Amino acid sequence: MSLMSKLLMSTVTATVALSANAQPDNKLLVKYVKRAVVKNPEVTVKGVTVIESKTDERLPGWTILLTTMDLEYQKKEIHAPEMMFVKDGLITGHLVNLKTGNDYRDEIKPTVPQSYYDDAHLLFGNKDAEHKILIFSDPQCPFCQEIVPEIFKASRENPTKISVYYYHLPLLRIHPVSDILTRIMHVAQHEGKMDAVEKIYSLKIDPRETDMTKILAAVKSHAGYSVTAAQVDAKEVKAAMNADEMAAGKMMVSGTPTIYVDGEWDKMRNGYKKLIK
Repeated sequence: MSLMSKLLMSTVTATVALSANAQPDNKLLVKYVKRAVVKNPEVTVKGVTVIESKTDERLPGWTILLTTMDLEYQKKEIHAPEMMFVKDGLITGHLVNLKTGNDYRDEIKPTVPQSYYDDAHLLFGNKDAEHKILIFSDPQCPFCQEIVPEIFKASRENPTKISVYYYHLPLLRIHPVSDILTRIMHVAQHEGKMDAVEKIYSLKIDPRETDMTKILAAVKSHAGYSVTAAQVDAKEVKAAMNADEMAAGKMMVSGTPTIYVDGEWDKMRNGYKKLIK
């Protein structure tokens, strides 16, 4: 169980009465979070910030609030994403389709903020391309290895039509090797070695490997890219990885690959194909 899971516990049935407005008073949102979301008495709820308010045609009459909960735990500040569904003075964290069993909480994602499309994360294509694709990925994830290189290829071949913005989200419990691999990719990207970034997706390596020397040698052999341990361990590189992880949290991303096309979540991960027809 993750630290966040220990701190928070949402419930499907918890609802509280709110005002009839689609955008409830912030004090009521804080009250709701204290009563129905944050169950750990050691966690203090400092506030709730609504990042985005949206609707969904599958949920007529409901307003979906994508929020950040500002918490304090053991004197540390924590900013945790939370989704809320509001309708007719009621609020809940879960809406489940009885026919399919699907929780709409897992079907909806925030819209990508414009600030996420920055030069530091532009991997392929032109910054003024007609369409923007944003990716959260781990190069050792089998689904990523199948899908992400194809998106890279589409952007390389259509740079004026598609730009790719890339965020690292290594799944360290499954692929500890990705800790070092993603940092190598970050250094390579900022050296302009985009080919090395792409080749790391086809690297065959023990997913549990953590020996820096072995990983650097494997990358050099496979991708022809040389980098030092000092470069990979640099503070600014680790800070960039942490920033990408925080960005994923704000976007309520928990798995890879998570892909957005022109700001909206591409659940089927194949939306890029329609852009190059």
